[in-house]
Amino acid sequence: GFSVFEIIKKAEEVTGKKVPHTLKPRRKGDPPILLASNKKAIDLLGWELSYSDIETIISTAWSWHQSLN
Repeated sequence: GFSVFEIIKKAEEVTGKKVPHTLKPRRKGDPPILLASNKKAIDLLGWELSYSDIETIISTAWSWHQSLN
């Protein structure tokens, strides 16, 4: 998994743009960590993983977004 901060930093690296954000302490009741599984998407939908590293995921998403303009 990746932290939100790691995603922000990688997005800035890939896009060359600053991602506006504010660091704040965790709110009361916020879990210290959240993890997700792709098992249900694989089992129910037959989904297949195409990209696993965060740089490729962000790069392909950024390229797709740029192609819309």
